[in-house]
Amino acid sequence: MQPLAKKRILLGVTGGIAAYKSADLTRRLREAGAEVQVAMTPAATAFVAPLTFQAVSGQPARVDLLDTHAEAGMGHIELARWADLILIAPATADFLARLAHGMANDLLSTLCLATDQPIAVAPAMNRLMWQNVATQDNCRLLARRGVHIWGPGVGEQACGEIGAGRMLESVELCGHVVELLGAREG
Repeated sequence: MQPLAKKRILLGVTGGIAAYKSADLTRRLREAGAEVQVAMTPAATAFVAPLTFQAVSGQPARVDLLDTHAEAGMGHIELARWADLILIAPATADFLARLAHGMANDLLSTLCLATDQPIAVAPAMNRLMWQNVATQDNCRLLARRGVHIWGPGVGEQACGEIGAGRMLESVELCGHVVELLGAREG
């Protein structure tokens, strides 16, 4: 059974160490039947190459806001309209702040402003960054606006500390996607 058959997921990848987990998430979403396109922030490309996502999604990963190959250079509008869900995993503290305050200075943040479909974020950062009042305020603001906040998980972090801030595992995120998009159908 493919619970995400005919669903179109735009996976946004931001510049945190957890970006490597997003390749597995892409694979799992596709195994569940979803069509997946990936949009990366420039910082994300320092952690994982766009070619990795092209290999696992079957589509070129997008990084550039202004795409001269897209119709009339408005590829971000076309891509935002294509998606049934925008999932940002990992969502760094920086990206959460930009999203909360309506900034559109790269492809991914622009896509988030140009959609009327659900947006979900999977926070991933150091435990102190997660606990910071600014990050918590940004997440509360996003939640009030209807953005789904999935995570973070608790455990050992890349910095060696233990606490809240880990990106949820791919299988858990995929389950959230199935639950959200299934609920929208019913």
